[in-house]
Amino acid sequence: MQETRLDTARIRAARRVIDPIFLDTPLYRCEALEPALGCTVSIKLETANPVRSFKARGTEVVANLLADSGSRAAVCASAGNLGQALAWSGRGRGLDVTVVASRFATVAKLDRIRALGARLELVDGDHEMARERAAAIAQYDGIRLVEDSLDIETCEGAATIGLELMDSAPAFDTVLIALGGGALATGVGHVVKTLAPEAEVVCIQPVGAPAMTYSWRQRRVVTTDSTNTIADGVAGRYPIPAVLNDLLLVADDAVLVQESSIIAGMRLLLTHAGLVVEPSAALGIAAILEDPDRFAGRHVVTIVCGSNVDVDAYNRWVGAAPIHRA
Repeated sequence: MQETRLDTARIRAARRVIDPIFLDTPLYRCEALEPALGCTVSIKLETANPVRSFKARGTEVVANLLADSGSRAAVCASAGNLGQALAWSGRGRGLDVTVVASRFATVAKLDRIRALGARLELVDGDHEMARERAAAIAQYDGIRLVEDSLDIETCEGAATIGLELMDSAPAFDTVLIALGGGALATGVGHVVKTLAPEAEVVCIQPVGAPAMTYSWRQRRVVTTDSTNTIADGVAGRYPIPAVLNDLLLVADDAVLVQESSIIAGMRLLLTHAGLVVEPSAALGIAAILEDPDRFAGRHVVTIVCGSNVDVDAYNRWVGAAPIHRA
């Protein structure tokens, strides 16, 4: 494999600075899901932690480096999960954290950012506008701008999930990874392709937020004018060139799924696995639902990456969703 920006030795070292509460998350076969999906399914559960997503693996690495360098402040743009994670990691190391988010972001995520002690600034646009504002704050205040997926620490923190998958048994055939900015996909993908190159890495996005998938398919950055998906955690419009270059090296495929399949995946995870998940975390199940023949007879691992969801919205989606059966 050609070299990505990531380094396996640094990924192993990252485990030593990440709070153990975020490490060695549950990985188990979920037999109850298998009749509906037609394949062997294992779940890597990244929600059983204080911020209810995988993001703190990366922010722990970032915050540790900042504290070691004597830095006292950082700012990021977030749809909610990165902001919570940076607030949590920064609070534990005495950092002043500012999070910029869209005022249309999930209220539960915004409330949790505030509760964790970060300063929250809201913009009247989408995540890309929040990114622009965060960059302006960083430049004006002279503080660290934490850019998810571009900052290698966020990718290598997420990549520790890949190490845990590689330490598991039995071996799996395919790993299904939610694709947003790309930290999770490139991080886990790097480790899988380095240590088990025969395993297939499949990345999934909603049809309503396809920029990174289009970019992967065309091998160049493709932007979109807007997004339209309930999966706010992966709803970016401007792929980062360096991240795309990494993704091109580690992803075997990038697929798009319908909103109805995402909702059906959320309901399957609730009814058959007892898991309340946000839409981005159901993308892997949605991919199996839409193409069951592709995965039939295989052992598939799906990373359940977050569970920060507005309860009222969740009840509307899941309560109205039919269960799709393979």
